[in-house]
Amino acid sequence: MKGRDPVMIIREAIAKALVFYYPLAGRLREHTGRKLVVECTGQGVLFAEADADATLQHFGEDALYPPFPNLDDISLDMPDNLGIWGDIPLMLIQVTRLKCGGFIFSNCFSHTMCDAIGAFQFLSAVSELARGSAFPSIRPVWERHLLTAHQPPRVSFTHREYDVATSLGGGTHATLDQMVERSFYFSSAKISALRRSLPPHLKRCSKFEIVAGCMWRGQTIALSPKPDEEIRFSMVVDNRKHINPPLPMGYYGNVIAFPVAITTAGELSKNTLHYAVELVMKAKREAASGEYLRSVASLMVMRDRPTLTAVNTYVVSNLMHIGLKQMDVGWGMAAYGGVSKGIYWPTVNIQVAWYSDFKDGFVVPVCLPLESMKVFEKHLQVMTTTVPTASSL
Repeated sequence: MKGRDPVMIIREAIAKALVFYYPLAGRLREHTGRKLVVECTGQGVLFAEADADATLQHFGEDALYPPFPNLDDISLDMPDNLGIWGDIPLMLIQVTRLKCGGFIFSNCFSHTMCDAIGAFQFLSAVSELARGSAFPSIRPVWERHLLTAHQPPRVSFTHREYDVATSLGGGTHATLDQMVERSFYFSSAKISALRRSLPPHLKRCSKFEIVAGCMWRGQTIALSPKPDEEIRFSMVVDNRKHINPPLPMGYYGNVIAFPVAITTAGELSKNTLHYAVELVMKAKREAASGEYLRSVASLMVMRDRPTLTAVNTYVVSNLMHIGLKQMDVGWGMAAYGGVSKGIYWPTVNIQVAWYSDFKDGFVVPVCLPLESMKVFEKHLQVMTTTVPTASSL
């Protein structure tokens, strides 16, 4: 690939991929009842070309993991179109050439269109076309009617994730310049040690459930909301394997749910790790059905697309099974594939984290006010006094 320009190769591959994934080249519209539709206008996606006076080592000396220093300084944000619903692009892609000869291939998808698996399917098609294939190996399937609401609409679950918010959020409030970012590495050995601290009926829980419960509880203690403040844990759950009949190969729409666990700050803080893990497991188990998605679709119709209740919420998405590091547009597999950092909105106490694979475990990014981060790190050590400590990266 010496002498070849990644910007030109990727841009041409995206153009070819959009022929197959033509809805992604359209624009989002809002119709009656706040229903979102995509008009296949063929206008294309936003594409940015950039050059950075930096090398790959600038973003990580020994290994690549979030947060990445100064990455925001060389990355464009998805434009908000000044609130104009009639012209919202569905994707922003940026290719940034680095001084060392490498490059950053970053993208921002509209999650009204694709979940992470659907987005990766599109990016895999881009990779194949960039390497010279005439067609994607997996042909895309639209077929959105397969996951529409019941007729007539029927809500089968309580869906507390769409409660009407009655609080503005509690705990520590801080300005953006008071925020700090860290990542915490949980190896398989450390997760196994945490597992041994759980009662027998929870021994078979997943690694994700253990770490998610640990992080939720730890950050709640660090942010110190009022004891009677309602605290939420929400996770992104992929329901593909629960759909019956199965979705066709190549379906790239949303097949995700956002089940929620709810308790109070006082209960979550005073109880041990098993309490948080059990709540996470229960919420995840409730959403593990195709009926749950149809119930959500019915709720969208009956309540004119309500928004998720996010106040006092720790939101988690597990990206370990997506395979983003396998992206190859001709220069070999990616050195890193995943998100760049965690997110925290202090005004309403919302923490968002994406778990990425790293060595034999995974990395959890955390963004908190400085004083809260100090409390969180100390608490994590206390939680693991009888087990190896989760390493701060």
